[in-house]
Amino acid sequence: MIWGLLALAVAALFTGAAFYINFAEQPARLGLDGRSLVAQWKTAYARGFTMQASLAVVGFLLGVAAWWTTRDELWLAGAAVLIANWPYTLLVIMPVNRQLEAVAAGKEETDGRALVVKWGGLHARRTMLGAAATLLFLWAAV
Repeated sequence: MIWGLLALAVAALFTGAAFYINFAEQPARLGLDGRSLVAQWKTAYARGFTMQASLAVVGFLLGVAAWWTTRDELWLAGAAVLIANWPYTLLVIMPVNRQLEAVAAGKEETDGRALVVKWGGLHARRTMLGAAATLLFLWAAV
């Protein structure tokens, strides 16, 4: 059961970090001028990616360990939902990230702002995946 409780804790950390980005950092970022907005996004994303990617992998592995020891498929379902953030990020969000990285000087206010707004909507789905995984782990723990 320890693996499951650890998986639950890691999924909750992932979800909390993603929630913070969507409900605190993103609105604050959108209050900046275009140049500062893009610069802040680049710095924050580089740090956030490493943290959230690591949490998704660790939570997945812990969920699989919980399933292995209990044979309760809810642990495996939660692990699958949590790791789904990886393909979602690589296939859906990464193209927007690349566009943001390539925003030309002087185009930050128009192109950069629109892309950061789009990115925020896409990132909200990461928050939802994290919340779904957390709820599945919680359900399995009960």
